[in-house]
Amino acid sequence: MAYDKFNILQSSAVPLPIENVDTDQIIPARFLKATERKGFGDNLFRDWRYNADNSPKQDFVLNNPIYKGKILIGGKNFGSGSSREHAAWAIYDYGFRCVVSSFFADIFRNNCLNIGVLPVQVSPEFLEEIFSTIYVDPTTELEINLPEQTITLLSMGKKESFDINTYKKSNMLNGFDDIDYLQNMKNEIQEFATNLPL
Repeated sequence: MAYDKFNILQSSAVPLPIENVDTDQIIPARFLKATERKGFGDNLFRDWRYNADNSPKQDFVLNNPIYKGKILIGGKNFGSGSSREHAAWAIYDYGFRCVVSSFFADIFRNNCLNIGVLPVQVSPEFLEEIFSTIYVDPTTELEINLPEQTITLLSMGKKESFDINTYKKSNMLNGFDDIDYLQNMKNEIQEFATNLPL
């Protein structure tokens, strides 16, 4: 299933300075019954967002209207725990297109890249600077430049580079998942198969 192309994203951000956020906190196991990617955003961080009576917890950042945007800023070791793809689906379905952290669990990172969420790993020092700047001014914007592989704190002009697999980068720029990539090469694959010796 194709997703939105990712090129340059300029947006304010939502700060979640909690370390070791695991996939069960991102999307609790009881919400994993669906097999399509839709609807998971409603339950993103469900147990942190809502009380047992489904009333919003006022002290949780997603319930604070001063913080908004398409970028989620997480603490170190974001996405640890189980390999559930649903965690990445919930983040995408909620409206985030980028997660920034100083370290990502590998499986979570790959799940994000497979569905159009860009995981941007920065230095611990730059991460702290991002948090500090957002807390001073919640309207602070970041620019995520995928072609150049840079993240910029626009109010200060401070910038860092980030790494991404070349194949995954190409897919994100084109809005492809793995199946879309193969379908895009359909003619080349057929030509190769036709020219194989019998």
